[in-house]
Amino acid sequence: MTDFERFRVLLEEERARKIALLPALRADIVSANAARQNSNVDDEHDPEGATIAFELSQASALMDQSSSGLAQIEAALDRIAAGAYGSCAICGERIAEGRLEARPWTPFCILHARGKA
Repeated sequence: MTDFERFRVLLEEERARKIALLPALRADIVSANAARQNSNVDDEHDPEGATIAFELSQASALMDQSSSGLAQIEAALDRIAAGAYGSCAICGERIAEGRLEARPWTPFCILHARGKA
């Protein structure tokens, strides 16, 4: 029998980390946008332009990744509350505890996570 309380605590800790990270990522995006506005807009010929574009792209990607991860964590916490946590969203089979330890937010068993079924 899986200890869902342990996973709830893990998920809440990870949610807190992601929530704490989001303002820093937003600040990075604002900073990169400000630097972009204060620089030459010709990224191709301006050595700083490529760096600014890269930093903005990287910060945006990290923001998207963190937001997506936060949504997955929230969904997992909702499944715990609904009593559906630990069951594959596709086949309904029990998700292996080792998989939940590695990815506590996953809604899929290993077979469906790999797309083999």
